[in-house]
Amino acid sequence: MISMMNLGEKAALFHSLHTRDGRALVLANAWDVASALLVEEAGAEAVATTSAGVAWSLGAPDGDRLDRDRALDLVARIAAAVRVPVTADIESGFGETPEALAETVRAVIEAGAVGVNIEDTVRDGNGTPGLRPVGEQAARIAAARAAADAAGVPLYINARVDVYLRGTGDPEARLAAALERAAAYRDAGASGIFVVGPTDPDTIAALVKGTDLPLNVLGGPGAPSVGELAALGVARVSAGSDIAAAAYAVARRAARELYESGTYTALAGGVGFGELNALLARRDG
Repeated sequence: MISMMNLGEKAALFHSLHTRDGRALVLANAWDVASALLVEEAGAEAVATTSAGVAWSLGAPDGDRLDRDRALDLVARIAAAVRVPVTADIESGFGETPEALAETVRAVIEAGAVGVNIEDTVRDGNGTPGLRPVGEQAARIAAARAAADAAGVPLYINARVDVYLRGTGDPEARLAAALERAAAYRDAGASGIFVVGPTDPDTIAALVKGTDLPLNVLGGPGAPSVGELAALGVARVSAGSDIAAAAYAVARRAARELYESGTYTALAGGVGFGELNALLARRDG
């Protein structure tokens, strides 16, 4: 049973979920214990956190604004609650230096997670995002890999490429830049590549063809279906922050209705009180 697996076995299982021809790993990203349990109950083979959802739930904005200890405390709570492997979105790594990122990786493993997302966005003193130089990011990924290897856990390092979010240039230039980064991150020890932004099937197919690592993309409104992405060769499809944002949309809609009209239609269809309680009780049992 998965619940009896040690961390190394869970890491090996998580790696294997990225290498199934024609079948993508689907991650409905969670942001707290209850959402992680609901995701697992729905049939998830693994649970991923969303950095944005985690930050919002803890009262901070996304974008390297949440401190490491608070973020990883939540990761540890989720990893202790679910039976399936857990991968943690650690933004750019909670540290400016490769050594600080290595410390984060050690803490992630201690928290019970077997994967990480590490993005190559870097923010200046004003919080303005840009792209970290390729060599600098590769050194950070190499430090993360070395820290995981020293801990004896084959951590899945999902190297996020933000060229389509932060870069400029025509489509061919962006594709070339993304693939350059993917190759550098692979050589530094990344397990997979996560390219955020593209939804065009031709671009996604070119990214799959251009890297020999499993490709992760974001699903959601406007993107091809999971089946269509798998057919293109995508290995992993993530919901990112969208499920958390949708949950907060329900909260806002229900609150506005309550205060503006005094009615309750937005509350229809919620998960039952008893059902949620029972789910958390089973986790404690």
